[in-house]
Amino acid sequence: MQYKITGEPMPVVICDLSAGESMITEKGSMVWMSPNMEMQTSAGGIGKAFGRMFSGESMFQNIYTAQGGPGMIAFASSFPGAIRAVEITPDRPVIAQKSAFLAAEEGVELSVFFQKKLGAGFFGGEGFIMQKLSGHGMAFLEIDGSSVEYDLGPGQQMIVDTGNLAMIDATCSIDIKSIKGVKNALFGGEGLFNTVVTGPGHIVLQTMPISGFAGAISAVLPNKN
Repeated sequence: MQYKITGEPMPVVICDLSAGESMITEKGSMVWMSPNMEMQTSAGGIGKAFGRMFSGESMFQNIYTAQGGPGMIAFASSFPGAIRAVEITPDRPVIAQKSAFLAAEEGVELSVFFQKKLGAGFFGGEGFIMQKLSGHGMAFLEIDGSSVEYDLGPGQQMIVDTGNLAMIDATCSIDIKSIKGVKNALFGGEGLFNTVVTGPGHIVLQTMPISGFAGAISAVLPNKN
């Protein structure tokens, strides 16, 4: 499979497939394709289907296969930002935000990822339920706004505002940290909790999560009451 990402800030990834090669997508993000691409819809098993539902995706997967020769298929982002190509290998699974998954080669498996610590689960906001991508193949993820990347060493930490964590290596761990001080928490405008990411591993942060964009828009909309 060969691919090209173009068109930011509303990008699209165009994939050129050899005969018999397949791509999977979770949410009907296909925007155009060659006539010989055949689609099949599959739940992939009840357990996996419900796991995808809890991670913010559809219970069903669409599988597109090039029939009788080379094929082409394109997948578009649903929000202004970027599409990131990530190579998934058995020794390097990644954890991504909910609804980040756009498409992948058929060897990539998508499952739900729950935080091990209850604090991160109840107070971590968008960091509570994330997606785990494992297996083998190229995956394409949506980044909201622009992206900034860091490599954390063992024990090195980064404090991230809720929703701005786009993707981490599975070697990283996540917890939550409360904002110190009553006035800071109530009037600082940063919420009550931040996400703490601890290395080792690579992390990708995003500058404008959809939740932040929605909040900014709602604040300037006229009140109909």
